[in-house]
Amino acid sequence: MTEHHSHAPDDIAFRLSAGPQSGFLKDMIYGGIDGAVTTFAIVAGVAGAGLQPSIIVALGLANIIADGFSMAASNYSGTKAELDDRQRIIAIEECHILDHHEGELEELRQILSQRGLSGDVLDGATTQISHQKDKWIDLMLTDEYGLARNPPHPLKAAIATFAAFLLAGSVPLLPFVLGLSSAFQTSIAATLLTFFLIGSGKSRWSLTSWWRSGFETLSIGAAAALLAYGVGGLFHVG
Repeated sequence: MTEHHSHAPDDIAFRLSAGPQSGFLKDMIYGGIDGAVTTFAIVAGVAGAGLQPSIIVALGLANIIADGFSMAASNYSGTKAELDDRQRIIAIEECHILDHHEGELEELRQILSQRGLSGDVLDGATTQISHQKDKWIDLMLTDEYGLARNPPHPLKAAIATFAAFLLAGSVPLLPFVLGLSSAFQTSIAATLLTFFLIGSGKSRWSLTSWWRSGFETLSIGAAAALLAYGVGGLFHVG
């Protein structure tokens, strides 16, 4: 579905003044799918082995806390590395502008030329941007190094991953925690529904239909669950 927003001059000025917004969709989808998959894999594997529900709960809780924190920490470290690299590149560009000013001006001019400017417009734009060092470096980051316009946020990315992991990872375990009859069957149904909801939800940011995206994610999760249950069945007790 096409997303619409106002194109009135005042609305455009307000929207652009806020700057581009950082999103954490990737972090939430990553954490949610992994949380549901890994926790249900434990549930299915232990159930396939015929062990007691208390063991399922213990192992499932350990996975949610430990694996969720591990994923969040890994995401934090990776995103922090991206931020550190960005700061390194900014420092390099600042030195280049100072020590190789004419060469950097030529780089700026060629970047603007590739964007479709020419003649007096190109000369004027090059002069104007070169008088604003922050804007100049921002342009170099995106067009020379291929970096995102916004700097990453390591802590927010980690929190988004951990929260999504906890939320989705709790679903397969909840029927056992509540002591429901037919807990395993309920866990299967709830987990498959979670996979479908995650997939259909992420279609909001794609051109794929909600049902196709939902079944795609459901298929991935179901395959992981079947593998885990099959492995657990190899060690069935009694």
